[in-house]
Amino acid sequence: MKALRVENNQLNLADVDQPKRESEAFVRVLKSGICNTDLEIVRGYAGFSGTIGHEFVGVVESAADAPHLIGKRVVGEINVGCGACEWCRHGDARHCPARTVLGIIGRDGAHAEFLTLPSRNLLEVPDTISNAQAVFVEPLAAAFGITEQVSITPETKVAVIGDGKLGNLCAQSLALKSRNVVLVGKHREKLALVRARQIETVLLEKALKLRREFDVVVEASGAEAGFNLALDLLKPRGKLVLKSTFHGAAKWQAWRVVVDEITIVGSRCGRFAPALDLLKNNSVDVESLISEEFSLTDGVKAIERAAQKGVMKVILSR
Repeated sequence: MKALRVENNQLNLADVDQPKRESEAFVRVLKSGICNTDLEIVRGYAGFSGTIGHEFVGVVESAADAPHLIGKRVVGEINVGCGACEWCRHGDARHCPARTVLGIIGRDGAHAEFLTLPSRNLLEVPDTISNAQAVFVEPLAAAFGITEQVSITPETKVAVIGDGKLGNLCAQSLALKSRNVVLVGKHREKLALVRARQIETVLLEKALKLRREFDVVVEASGAEAGFNLALDLLKPRGKLVLKSTFHGAAKWQAWRVVVDEITIVGSRCGRFAPALDLLKNNSVDVESLISEEFSLTDGVKAIERAAQKGVMKVILSR
């Protein structure tokens, strides 16, 4: 099969054997989405070698332990746990110390014609959700997952820094909980996408006028400068949620966290079922985030395109 792989720090489209894990479901991938984590892996993040990609929708071709899924469209939780540790016993493989992660840690990913995942990781996609929408389940789950970690009420004042794909989804998701959400970004055209959802926006250059106004700030810009801006915007005893994944060391002013008694929350993966519900109920708009669609055979070119400034979601089709 064809697969988009990082090997010896080089990205290439390779011909590889189809994955075989007898204990797992075999899934034919229909579409997959390129995200910033993919771009960082290409740059060296996490030291991953293999097939990249973790956002996908596909059709189950075989599943020995879940025959009811065969022929169904599915998305898949990306963390595969050991099944025996305390985290796995409580139904949350996201922090299993022995976990593999689709296209990120120890497991070939979704930018391929086929993949395997345990059937317990798969969720059926409702008929009302298109393939293109389903590709967004993973990042939407990550965005909405903030509400698992931080209490957001209608009165909570929230700022999201970063007008890219993840920042947009965070703003839309949190606006379902709070009526006081502001998206901060550099690009008028990207900010306009959430204004269509009646979410307030502010250009980065004017953000400091909102100094010390927010209870919660979500850093989703992928830029080191976003951390310091977040500290500027937070009230004392506010909560800073870090969503960005980037390669390299970050410099930040620890004294400001201590003096203002800021709580820092790392936030990674969310659960898929709530994200599917948001899409089914048309609670969020994801289709406006799609910039371009490429064939998997043009995967290298698609990654290059996704890395260019101003580009939002790039999708790979089979």
